[in-house]
Amino acid sequence: MITVANRIYVNPEYADAFEQRFRERAALVDQMPGFISNQVLRPVNDGDPYVVFTIWKSRQDFLNWVRSDAFVKGHAQSGSLPKEAFPKSNVLEMHEVVQDSTQPEMEPEPHGGPFRMH
Repeated sequence: MITVANRIYVNPEYADAFEQRFRERAALVDQMPGFISNQVLRPVNDGDPYVVFTIWKSRQDFLNWVRSDAFVKGHAQSGSLPKEAFPKSNVLEMHEVVQDSTQPEMEPEPHGGPFRMH
């Protein structure tokens, strides 16, 4: 199992529009094999980023998603906010799940090395 966290910095005046974009998302990722969940996390401290957090059964499942036509279609609306809505570049992080307290019998994700989108 892996997690993917996309840390997205959003100027406060665009926060409502940013959140609305996710409420109206196409939900195409929900149908992808290996997809477990998607959370959009709102920062509580000024200057901290939003976090779009997904959980996948495996690294390969996530890679299949980012290489899919559904990914392109699902991210087509990401340009709906002006570039001044985002004061900094986003940061994408992937983590291999070694242990999950809700799944004590889970085998750790094999170490896959550095992450490459393409």
